[in-house]
Amino acid sequence: MQFGRTYEEFEVGAVYKHWPGKTVTEYDDHLFCLLTMNHHPLHMDTNYAEKTTDFGRNVVVGNYIYSLLLGMSVPDVSGKAIANLEIESLRHVAPTFHGDTIYGETTVLDKTPSKSKSDRGIVYVETRGYKQDGTLVCVFRRKVMVPTETYIKERGGEQPGRPELKAQEK
Repeated sequence: MQFGRTYEEFEVGAVYKHWPGKTVTEYDDHLFCLLTMNHHPLHMDTNYAEKTTDFGRNVVVGNYIYSLLLGMSVPDVSGKAIANLEIESLRHVAPTFHGDTIYGETTVLDKTPSKSKSDRGIVYVETRGYKQDGTLVCVFRRKVMVPTETYIKERGGEQPGRPELKAQEK
């Protein structure tokens, strides 16, 4: 299974469709809210959401959707990354509700070799997230520093930190 890409493997215009999607549960939303101390009643209080909002139900916190999409993109985009350098923009386009399934895809917008180190480059990507009905819910652009093939070879290959299984005594 591929986990990220080297600089040479990125092609401007390529689109990576992240799989599988993730169905967002009330538990997911509440746990994320609690972990990040976001106690807005729109996300946590069903009674409040039903009686006082235009949606009539809880809305999933947008930063969870962003984080979910970022995570979905790791095997295709940043699994080999040296660093995420910048989130240039983040837009929450439409609401997500408990029970919605989120899918994502990332387009490579540009790539440039590093100016200071020849063993890495910068990849500029846009990730879009959408619901099961095709509604766009989130879009963000970021720059990721990724290694070249030379960087990988010089540091021990694809999985340099992975230990080898010891031979069992008989």
